[in-house]
Amino acid sequence: MINPHQQLRELTFRGMFLGALITVVFTASNVYLGLKVGLTFASSIPAAVISMAVLKLFKGSNILENNMVQTQASSAGTLSSVIFVLPAMLMMGYWQGFPFWQTMLVCTAGGILGVIFTIPLRNVMVVKSELPYPEGVAAAEILKAGNADEKSESGIKEIAMGGMVAACAGFLTNGLRLIADGASLWFKGGNAVFQLPMGFSLALVGAGYLVGLIGGLAILLGIALTWFVLVPYFTAHNPMPADADMIGYAMTIWKEKVRFIGVGTIGIAAIWTLLVLLKPMLEGMRQSFRTLRGVGANEEEHRTSQDLSAKAMIYITLASVGLIAIVFYSFIQPVSISAEISLLLIVVCTALAAVIGFFVAAACGYMAGLVGSSSSPISGIGIISVVITALVLMALGHSFGLLETAEGQRFLTALTIFTGAIVITIAAISNDNLQDLKTGLLVQATPWRQQFALIIGCIVGALVIAPVLEILYNAYGFSGAMPREGMDTSQALSAPQATLMMAIAKGIFSSNLEWTYIFAGIGLGVVLIILDLVFKRASGNRFALPALAVGMGIYLPPVVNAPIVVGAFLAWLINRHLDRYASAKGKDKNALQKQAERNGTLFAAGLIVGESLIGVLLAFIIAASVSSGGSDAPLAIGLQNWETAAQFLGLAVFIFGILIFSLRILRAKK
Repeated sequence: MINPHQQLRELTFRGMFLGALITVVFTASNVYLGLKVGLTFASSIPAAVISMAVLKLFKGSNILENNMVQTQASSAGTLSSVIFVLPAMLMMGYWQGFPFWQTMLVCTAGGILGVIFTIPLRNVMVVKSELPYPEGVAAAEILKAGNADEKSESGIKEIAMGGMVAACAGFLTNGLRLIADGASLWFKGGNAVFQLPMGFSLALVGAGYLVGLIGGLAILLGIALTWFVLVPYFTAHNPMPADADMIGYAMTIWKEKVRFIGVGTIGIAAIWTLLVLLKPMLEGMRQSFRTLRGVGANEEEHRTSQDLSAKAMIYITLASVGLIAIVFYSFIQPVSISAEISLLLIVVCTALAAVIGFFVAAACGYMAGLVGSSSSPISGIGIISVVITALVLMALGHSFGLLETAEGQRFLTALTIFTGAIVITIAAISNDNLQDLKTGLLVQATPWRQQFALIIGCIVGALVIAPVLEILYNAYGFSGAMPREGMDTSQALSAPQATLMMAIAKGIFSSNLEWTYIFAGIGLGVVLIILDLVFKRASGNRFALPALAVGMGIYLPPVVNAPIVVGAFLAWLINRHLDRYASAKGKDKNALQKQAERNGTLFAAGLIVGESLIGVLLAFIIAASVSSGGSDAPLAIGLQNWETAAQFLGLAVFIFGILIFSLRILRAKK
């Protein structure tokens, strides 16, 4: 039988150039979104739609060329996960900016290792596995539909419209400062302080739509536990100082006590996930060693079964590990320690990054197959890697007397975070590679070409991340790390995961980590894991209670969590409405749901990209203003006594955006 795709071109210059452009745009978007709210979005689906829309203008474009573009661009969403760790270097005062070469090489070497470590898993986890790979399957369906008929250009319209709606709202909020980004209802019962939070970010509504109802309910439970149980309990039993205000005091309680409960819950949920995945992870490792020994090579003759060769994988791995060692040398070299200790630390940290990265690659690939790249607990992986690295370096620090001084503790803390950043990049790209390979399997692409395209995407994304981080830092600052005095701290990017990584690393080395609250979170996580198992068994896997999502509901700022929940419930309400409509009108429910899901996914991606890009654009304007001696809010209108009006306007724009979102999804009824 002749394969109809056998003669189609896959890797083309125009495709790689387009993929690089999309990678730059989506990397900048994801860096901003991740720093602001602690979430990134999967870029495969919008990249596939954009690729089809652009390449249709050229002669001879095809589904495999489009697939290569989305494969390359998908690295943008995942490689940006380095921002979950790296900003901690500024928060602790170790860096004053983002050194370009160190940041770029961390992302490049870690990303390439993430590709290589998951290649041997393709056969067992993609080809022969029943894992759903939701984003990979969705991307394949969009590619097939877009190359089968001429109506697919409507997909780019959904992304563009979502982008314009969110960009306008973002400009009014962060540019003109005309509308608020959230509003909360605070009240007291005795001494206990309660909060009913709401944020007005349309990008987060889009993220919530993609998360779905189960994840939204779990986050809602986390919000309820935080602001109706834990914060009220601590505020009731710890009298508020006379000179404190209610809101500031409650937020301090949340940051210093309750948030660490979320840390414990996230940590135990990540560990439980790794334990559940232990069997497939070991199978993946066994398959890796079989492939490297050349076992089963005869099975790899067909084009759609050809991975990068074992020899190429070995050379690329050695080169990447060598790059990591060079990066560690440049990081450690300025510190006043002996050459012997420096060499030992370089070897140990390089080994830790590579070995931990290798182990988590299989787990992350499996998690991506199970729940999708966007929902995979990358931050949990980061926590585990930071804890392991910190404990190893603490043992070495005791041996060499580095822990005897505050400067030594600070150096080891920074080295731990730096090592964790490399592990995060490996884990993130591992998440993405198998998802892309699933798409490739469904559209009959050549695996080794996809793997090469993803490596190119990692390099392009790595070139973008450092300068974007630098611009965003100088324009907005991070929580606890402002580049200039007198800046508006309310506009600072929260970088929640980086704040968490720094707190854990510093707490371990200074022996003052809030273990009581972390252990309480671990206990809560164990209860939630048990409930999750019970719910899954009782409902036949139709209902669950993911402990990780509950932990994120406790850990992330309330103004971030609330719109995610709104988006999740919006998806559920629309699906219910379409079910009833299909039954009443006698229409094909599956076809209706499929079209609505496509419209919703693309519009949600547009919301996320639009708000993120306007944030990056405003960062350039702010940076230009500040560098010329101007204001850090050059476009702000600055109306007096406008706070209440801004909140009502923010709510109105938020509702209007949700209405447009809903109407675009419901176009599937036509």
